[in-house]
Amino acid sequence: MHTHMKKIGLAFALAGFFVAGAAPAQAQQQKEKYRNKANDPVAALPYYKKLRWADGLFRAGSYFSAIDYYGQLLQEQPRNPYLVYQLAESYWYTRDYVPAAQSFHDAYALAPKLYPEAIYKEGVMLKMQGNYDEAVVRFEQFIADNPKTYKKLKLQAQREIDGARMAQTSVNDPVPVTVVNAGPNVNSAYTELSPMPLGDSALLFSSMRQNSPVTVDARQRENYLSRFLVSKKQDEVPQVDSFQWPLNFNDGNFNSGNSHVGNGAYSPGRERFYFTRCDETGDSLGVKCRIFVSKFEGSAWSNPQLLGEGINDDGSNTQPSVALVGKKEILFFSSNRKLQSRGGYDIWYSVIDPRTGTYRRPQNAGKSINTEGDEVTPYYDSRVGKLYFSSNGWVTMGGFDVFSADGGPSRYTNLANLGYPVNTSADELYYIKDPVGKPDAYLVSNRLGSIALKNPTCCDDIWRVQYEPHLRAVGRAINSRTGQPVRDVVIKMIDEAGAQRTYNSTDGNFAFNAARGHNYVLTGDKRGFFSSRATVSTSSMKRTDPDGDVAVTILMDSVDMGFRVNNIYYDYDKATLRSESIVALDSLVSFMRDNPSLAVDVYSHADAVGNSTYNKDLSRRRAESVMTYLKEKGIEANRMNARGFGEEIPAAPNEINGQDNPRGRQANRRTEFRIVGDEAGRRVQFNSAKPGSVDAQSKNLQMNEANNPDTPENDSESDSGRPGSRVNRDNN
Repeated sequence: MHTHMKKIGLAFALAGFFVAGAAPAQAQQQKEKYRNKANDPVAALPYYKKLRWADGLFRAGSYFSAIDYYGQLLQEQPRNPYLVYQLAESYWYTRDYVPAAQSFHDAYALAPKLYPEAIYKEGVMLKMQGNYDEAVVRFEQFIADNPKTYKKLKLQAQREIDGARMAQTSVNDPVPVTVVNAGPNVNSAYTELSPMPLGDSALLFSSMRQNSPVTVDARQRENYLSRFLVSKKQDEVPQVDSFQWPLNFNDGNFNSGNSHVGNGAYSPGRERFYFTRCDETGDSLGVKCRIFVSKFEGSAWSNPQLLGEGINDDGSNTQPSVALVGKKEILFFSSNRKLQSRGGYDIWYSVIDPRTGTYRRPQNAGKSINTEGDEVTPYYDSRVGKLYFSSNGWVTMGGFDVFSADGGPSRYTNLANLGYPVNTSADELYYIKDPVGKPDAYLVSNRLGSIALKNPTCCDDIWRVQYEPHLRAVGRAINSRTGQPVRDVVIKMIDEAGAQRTYNSTDGNFAFNAARGHNYVLTGDKRGFFSSRATVSTSSMKRTDPDGDVAVTILMDSVDMGFRVNNIYYDYDKATLRSESIVALDSLVSFMRDNPSLAVDVYSHADAVGNSTYNKDLSRRRAESVMTYLKEKGIEANRMNARGFGEEIPAAPNEINGQDNPRGRQANRRTEFRIVGDEAGRRVQFNSAKPGSVDAQSKNLQMNEANNPDTPENDSESDSGRPGSRVNRDNN
């Protein structure tokens, strides 16, 4: 895993406060002193002094401040690739994905040999915006441009490509779950982390509880320390999982001292409380977290004690979670220790000895869980025997995704990405399930919709994961004539908003996940077949309803079912529909209603009298008159495609031997119809056109009435000498 991603990922995952721009170094206090003040002396410094200042802010971890000064410097040297790249890096560290992607793009355009990784990083930022197609293009270009170098980063680029493709599939077939922000009583503009439900009535979590930028000042250090808070659920309110204003968590002496605290976890019997204290090391972005435990003795919690016996011996150790795995009590935690590590932060575990209360030497959870990247925020659900954790080393939809695996504590199977919308293109951490009731959970994420400090995705909020009934539309496509399944068919399911999902069925069977509160239409698509439509409604379902499947049968019939629609014709210089045209259009309306998987192309034409520009506009108005009628009859606009060709494609000669041909011109004043199959391939299932239409191989077809018996006759109409805006020719 790229070290850049490790650094930013763990900076917010473990401490949470750095993302807001607070720097640990004492010198940073003076650098922050003049921020956002009109008399900022740095703004008036010469270029190279201001550059040293901006680089110092960057090294100290004050990225928001660095962005301001790099921006000022770029006004002086707008094509300086170093400034552009440093600005891109600063945006990345603040998780401002949109300007980060653009700045990496600009840096690569200015100096591709100096910053070859910039195009890869642009891809990462595009992916974390959810712009998956563009991200894949950048990753593929990075791989192609570096055939002999960046071996590890190219492997990561391929994983990013796989993640982007997986994300697109998952978004199109989401997990039946609703993810809602826990609200402003829980969340603030700074990062909230480590949610821990206290039964079904309250939530324990950690937060700085600040909604404006914090100035680092040793005298007011408590203003930017993460503390334990507890918020009770509100009763008798319409919104599910609504929380009250939080209060300090005073059950034990956990919030004391000058350390950031978080990651609270109870032992299975609730007689021990584990948590982490994180202290700044004085290095740039340096932080070291250690695990503490407090025991409930008599009627109070004991003073927290640092866990020994190898738990805190090396590296930064955080995010404890204690659970029963079988009959053993296991302490899980995340650590970046080097010995026996697979890289970055790994999930580790220690077996707690029930007789002595001691902890056995920590063991790595193994390669089924840990990667070269970072694995963090473990939570074990003893009820189902699953470990939940977040990782950026496996194939992910964004940065960190939540995964589950069966087994434990050392062997695991069935590693699974929890899918959309639990995971998104942003970062997801701390998946913690409710202790009772439905399998609802809490989640920490910087997805869009979070309460933001400086940009929409800078900071993490706590989100509520509300699992819905697992509903599916399950069925089969059947040949209505033979009663046999229709093989190799594409099943489409469309909701009321037009969102479409597809299922490629080899045997006619299909299954779609469905969500509550929707109405779906399902159809089949196969060359040579028309489809009926089936409907599924979940609008009356409740969240408390049980899981269930809805049986669906889609009847399909072959194209030779006898459907016909004739061309329709117009009076000279008119776009209005004739009365006899209504019969043809009504048959088309009926057919389109019965076959919602099909679309219609409406192609209109004009004769050659007048100039070509006028005729093009006239034919367009004729096509629109048909479209208007079909829409009034309930045919959706997205199922119709209208086009006017003017006089370009005659169906019959406008003149014969230099003389006007009224019946030929009448044949050219027409609208043709093509019934079209699936949108991607647009296969023509039926064409009302005659030779000489847009489907003909040549536009230069000269027909006459003798060899064109299908040309419509209209003896009662005479176009000779009719006045109009067009120039008449050969009408006498």
